[in-house]
Amino acid sequence: MRTRWRTLLAVAGVAVVLVGCSANSSSPSSADSAGVGPAPAIPQQGKPQQGTSGASKVEPNQGQVPAPQAGASDRKLSRSARLDLTATKVTDVVAQARGIAQGAGGYTGQESTGEDSATLSLAVPAEKLDGVLDQLSHLGTSLVKREMNTQDVTEQVIDVEARLSTQRASVERIRALLAKATSVSEIASVESELTSREATLESLEQQRNSLAGSVAMSTVSMSIRSVAAPPPPAEEDHSGFLGGLAGGWDAFLVFGGGLLTVLGAIAPFLLIVGPLAWGGWWLNRRRRAARPEPAPVSPEA
Repeated sequence: MRTRWRTLLAVAGVAVVLVGCSANSSSPSSADSAGVGPAPAIPQQGKPQQGTSGASKVEPNQGQVPAPQAGASDRKLSRSARLDLTATKVTDVVAQARGIAQGAGGYTGQESTGEDSATLSLAVPAEKLDGVLDQLSHLGTSLVKREMNTQDVTEQVIDVEARLSTQRASVERIRALLAKATSVSEIASVESELTSREATLESLEQQRNSLAGSVAMSTVSMSIRSVAAPPPPAEEDHSGFLGGLAGGWDAFLVFGGGLLTVLGAIAPFLLIVGPLAWGGWWLNRRRRAARPEPAPVSPEA
């Protein structure tokens, strides 16, 4: 009986030990099934990962501030204006407008001047456009129309600069291929491609220069139209009865105005001398009334 119990206890102990070992061995696998594993390698900043096109991938949650876009704070503006004027002497206004543009550091472009009208184009520095327009607006007889146009060419400038950088690199690659070409057919093919790409590069450079010129210099288009000078005032006809009546009335108004002027000048003296003269006259009259009249003399005596 005791032998049986000892055998059962030994079997139970062995079972407990086997269960503990199996639990310890199964814990790593459960951790793997729960998604816990070695942390992924963080790519180094500034070094491209393998399998990409050479651009380093930056994780979105690394707290890095994106670089500002080119041209966000410096806008490229192309400004132009148009003026329509009238003048009695067109050539004088054209000369004055030309002098104003040259004084501001600009120059005259296309010009067409006639006796009755003129059109001219002026180029002035962009920062002096407002002042030049104010001066030009006061030329001639009157200002008929004044227009201002502002165009934002920032995106065009950025696009042309990016295309220029890409095209320069393309031309350099073709030149490197030309240096390695050995046969005549290869040289001819590479030279043809190089010529095409250089022409594209020159076209882009011209576009860049044109945009830079439109930003630095503003254009003012002027149109001047001749108007007749106002006629001198016609002289009035003073002959006949109506002319004499009008002349007499004017003379009466002049005489009345002069008389009122004299009265206004002596009025202060009359206010002082008048009462004194009236008082003296009144006293003299009373004295004469108080004197006894002399007795009449008879004729017999």
